[in-house]
Amino acid sequence: METLEITRAEPISVSQKWLAFGLCVVAYALSGTVSTLMSVYLPVAIPELKGAAVSEAELGEIGAYVNAVYLYGWMCGGLLFGVVSDRIGRKKSLTLVTALYGISTCLVTIVPDWYSLLAIRFTAGMGVGGVLLITTVYISEIWEDRSRAVILGVLAVCFPIGIVTTGSLNLLFSNWRTGFGIGVIPVLAALLIFLLLPESDRWKGVREVKAGHGSIFDAQNRPNVIRGSLIFGAVLIGLWGIFSWLPTWAQSLLASGQDGQKERGLLMILLGMGGITGGVFSGILMNRFGKKNTLMATFATCVVMCGVLFITNRTFTSIIYIETALLAFCFGISQGALSSYIPELFPFAVRGTATGFCFNVGRFFTATAVFFIGSLVAVLGGFGNALLVFSLPFLIALIVTFRSK
Repeated sequence: METLEITRAEPISVSQKWLAFGLCVVAYALSGTVSTLMSVYLPVAIPELKGAAVSEAELGEIGAYVNAVYLYGWMCGGLLFGVVSDRIGRKKSLTLVTALYGISTCLVTIVPDWYSLLAIRFTAGMGVGGVLLITTVYISEIWEDRSRAVILGVLAVCFPIGIVTTGSLNLLFSNWRTGFGIGVIPVLAALLIFLLLPESDRWKGVREVKAGHGSIFDAQNRPNVIRGSLIFGAVLIGLWGIFSWLPTWAQSLLASGQDGQKERGLLMILLGMGGITGGVFSGILMNRFGKKNTLMATFATCVVMCGVLFITNRTFTSIIYIETALLAFCFGISQGALSSYIPELFPFAVRGTATGFCFNVGRFFTATAVFFIGSLVAVLGGFGNALLVFSLPFLIALIVTFRSK
């Protein structure tokens, strides 16, 4: 039985809704930029922070720390700030998390060593984890039912748009510290969110909720919690392992003396554009072939394309751009399809809690797996062989999806 005590709230005007959506788009898109910016600048940032040249194995080890710490922060933010937003409101929470990742990104411009970088990237990850959660909740609460799904789909596409921005920054700024100056924009966005946006009327209206819907770990929900966590976690491991290290792998294929700025930037743009396109097409494919069939075909294609990309290329050629675009297209389909598939594993009463658990536990496994890539580089003899290992999680996701009902 559920008891609600409702107070009447002033309706939010159309212009306020579109202003809220616009600022959420900025926060969401730049979270994609902040998530991938260190990956594209990693080969030049780490030697400068170390004050000396680094070997490929050492670069892999330090980079693993940097990327893993960021993902741990993302996980913690996703778990923590959902609770915070329920207590202090969506607007205040969104202001907090947007400012957190913006200020953290700005601080990278003056970071003295890579140890300090770890702390800053952790807090940036926390902010991004909060933004991706709270923007979705906030927009879903203030938007009308008939167009809510469409507007949330557009919002989700903004993350890969941020990845395209990462590639563009790399092309524009060879100095990595200058690139991280983009953190000023989310700081300004946070200020505008606090000053201009209305609070969610649904959050203000509900004063007390007492529910008895059972646990996400009861006999009914536990199998799907395990299944959802395995599928989403496996995909995140494969996706982030490859996203985080593809520019560094490309750099290792170039002749000695080439700075690789153009190649790394273009690859990151292709990763973002492929993600956008795949996300848009995911809905069409799911409507035509079903969610399960779409996911299985996508995971199988990811495994094949990883093999083609990392086994057949020993020097950098233009074919890498085409292969990267195709792999990124599959990444985009998987993310779009999972955003619909995972929530539908659970009854409505526990859907938000269960989905949040699957998504954020997956980030824990992702960060842990990415953490070990430095060791894989040393043991397997290069970034290509190490990244090939990250095709295996897609095979796991394929098997679990196939065995699901």
